[in-house]
Amino acid sequence: MKSALRHLAWTLPVLALLAGCNGGESAKPEPHAIATYAPANWKDLPAVSDEDLLAGFYAWRSGCEKLKRDPVWAATCEAAGSDTASAAQVRAFLEQNLQVYGLRSAENNANGLITGYYEPVYPGSLKRTEAAHVAVYGVPDDMIVVDLASVYPELKGKRLRGRLDGRVLKPYDTAEVINRDGAKAPVLAWLTDPMDLQFLQIQGSGRVQLEDGRQLRLGYADQNGHPYRPIGRWLVEQGQLKKEEVSMGTIHAWAQANPQRVPELLASNPSYVFFSTRPDSNEGPRGSLNVPLTAGYSVAIDRKVIPLGSLLWLSTTRPDGTPVVRPVGAQDTGGAITGEVRADLFWGTGPEAGELAGNMKQQGQIWMLWPKGKPLPEVPKVP
Repeated sequence: MKSALRHLAWTLPVLALLAGCNGGESAKPEPHAIATYAPANWKDLPAVSDEDLLAGFYAWRSGCEKLKRDPVWAATCEAAGSDTASAAQVRAFLEQNLQVYGLRSAENNANGLITGYYEPVYPGSLKRTEAAHVAVYGVPDDMIVVDLASVYPELKGKRLRGRLDGRVLKPYDTAEVINRDGAKAPVLAWLTDPMDLQFLQIQGSGRVQLEDGRQLRLGYADQNGHPYRPIGRWLVEQGQLKKEEVSMGTIHAWAQANPQRVPELLASNPSYVFFSTRPDSNEGPRGSLNVPLTAGYSVAIDRKVIPLGSLLWLSTTRPDGTPVVRPVGAQDTGGAITGEVRADLFWGTGPEAGELAGNMKQQGQIWMLWPKGKPLPEVPKVP
């Protein structure tokens, strides 16, 4: 998103701008019906190149460090080892240990939406300056997070966030309040544009390009507990943009043309994401599984349908129509990633990855490769 530092291709997955990646778990998932896992055979899978097979297998295997005690994946991960393998060895291993299931929607539709996301780079500073004046906050000291499963096991994965007012836990501040009054939280960096912060929160991770040439890597740490409401939808509702016009570029152009209304735009999304610093390395950002994402071979999924750490077989296309067929690791989640046949493909860091991710809104199919003899995931039906 920067030319030199600010790319000209201001793009972002349209779904995130209209309907809500991690990302950041900041969006409130839309209810969906139960998925169907349709038994299939290995011969039913579309052919994949040896290069993509190996890259996808190694990307998935990198997540095994987090699955050593997983009741479903531990044995398969142990059998996968850590040695270099040939394509023939990988194929034999997969067919020996895993059963193929085609993902289907409740309407028995095998096709679904495949989008893309990336790790952006924004100009900024470690200290406040005249140019860099937009704070990127760490987790606030006064925010209380309650794991509801500790009280109600049926609410596994649900958390309540707020602050204490005497003995009463009240909702934490909305984005509007935080943007106006600040937060009782460490400032990790300062950005030059409030829209950069908004897009950083949508992506869930990114880098800050510092004045001395270094980069500060930031990753999702927590969220204020309020639901995500897409700013693109607000612009459509206000008659400022047409639905088909919504992109990062058009939103940013609108913000530049209407600076007096930017606070109003940002206030339309009450969700606010807090970050933590991450080691700056050549590895990808860490997703929800807490392993580095692999460009082109890690996906964000709806964990209500596909458990984190699962191995998937993806068949879709790039925006230019070039086929994308490969195994991928389910290593991340995102607020806009909801539904049965749904995935968000991580494309990497920087402007080229951003342009590819921003234009990615393709049809595709997903097969789940599941350890033989293990029960399939229990997917609750949400009314």
